[in-house]
Amino acid sequence: MTVTDGPDELEAQFAQWRDYVRRRTELLPADADELEDHLRNSVDGLIELGLRPDEAFLIGVKRMGGLDELSREFAREHSERLWKQLVFTGDPVKPRQSRRDLIAMLVCAAGAAVSIKIPALFGLGFDDDDGSFYFTNLSLFVLPWLAAFLVWRRQSGPRVWGALAALFALGAIGANIYPLDDESQSVILTAGHLPVALWFAVGVAYVSDDLRSSRRRMDFIRFSGEWFIYLVLIGLGGGVLIAFFVGTFTAIGIEPGDFLANWLLPCGGMAAIVVAGWLVEVKQGVIENIAPVLTRLFTPLFAVVLLAFLAAVAVNGHGIDVDRETLVMFDSLLAVVLGLLLYSISARDPLAPRGTFDVLQLVLVVSALVIDALVLLAMTGRIAEYGGTPNKVAALGENIVLLANLAWAAWLLLTFVRRRGGFTAIERWQTTYLPVFAVWMWAVVLLLPPAFHYR
Repeated sequence: MTVTDGPDELEAQFAQWRDYVRRRTELLPADADELEDHLRNSVDGLIELGLRPDEAFLIGVKRMGGLDELSREFAREHSERLWKQLVFTGDPVKPRQSRRDLIAMLVCAAGAAVSIKIPALFGLGFDDDDGSFYFTNLSLFVLPWLAAFLVWRRQSGPRVWGALAALFALGAIGANIYPLDDESQSVILTAGHLPVALWFAVGVAYVSDDLRSSRRRMDFIRFSGEWFIYLVLIGLGGGVLIAFFVGTFTAIGIEPGDFLANWLLPCGGMAAIVVAGWLVEVKQGVIENIAPVLTRLFTPLFAVVLLAFLAAVAVNGHGIDVDRETLVMFDSLLAVVLGLLLYSISARDPLAPRGTFDVLQLVLVVSALVIDALVLLAMTGRIAEYGGTPNKVAALGENIVLLANLAWAAWLLLTFVRRRGGFTAIERWQTTYLPVFAVWMWAVVLLLPPAFHYR
């Protein structure tokens, strides 16, 4: 937000601030007006003390606190409205839009549930399949529907629809065109990497209202974490429902196993993925994001564990036994560290000064980098000695991609902690790096199988 002198410029900044506040669905227009009155009174008082209008505005906004904090304060004062927003109908201020979103979600969730059963019409049921078809194609049955819901909600144009159709078609080709047998390592690579590659296609749908915006990319990162948490919660609730379902029908002599395995679990699972995305979209302004809260809890815990591991390696003197499974485990470790970093970035005020938590993040990232450097050195030697396989090359490539991201993030964190750089550079680096992850995932799906002759 840029502020300049003069009454016209000051009014423009008030208008911009007001638009920003009104994005939060838990604040009614009357609430936004009340906040603006407080801000104007604060700015007027500061100007009377001799500050320039731009200085007074910035200080006034800072004194108002973060918008999330203000939203929570209003939610506490207007608890009845908050609980009304948490019910199934959504935002009472925009009931028509909420109903349209609900209908679109139901259509897309039903489409995903039906899609998983379409192969059965051609004789390819869960019992008949050897496992490889559904194993590699599972994400293609549901992620296009989630992307369709997001594009519909963004009211994107035909170019976005066409680009997404091309990406999902490319994914379908990569999953089915290669002559892979059940023993091929490439089957596992495709099954593991295609969902991630297609999730970036979902990301294109999410940011389709502003494809070049770094802020929208960070919003997609937040969306991904919240979506996963909602999906886990739905899964836990679904598990309780299934337990009651099986117990009650078994009590009257009906065994629901076949219905459960062939209908309820696959169709419900596909629909839940779309429903979780809808929940994040329509409820994100009502309650505080969960992922950043968990990040605050687990960052120091992971930092302590990694430091303890490094101390044990130094004292024990025993090197790390490296094989493909170990490399995959440490790839997962780097991914977790990256996730903790991303979601702490998403919840942090970029203008706030450095604090203890920033130092903890730097310790976490540096510890992960030191451990991974030891693993990477040993793994590179084994590949040079015994040769590479598709799994090893894929795991090694992911390791390098994650390592490069975290290495530069560690440098930016260090400059920030030492007060020689701003925090926005860290956020900009992460959002700029997202296409690198997408390119590597697509490369694993499309290029590695033929490069290793489909073995």
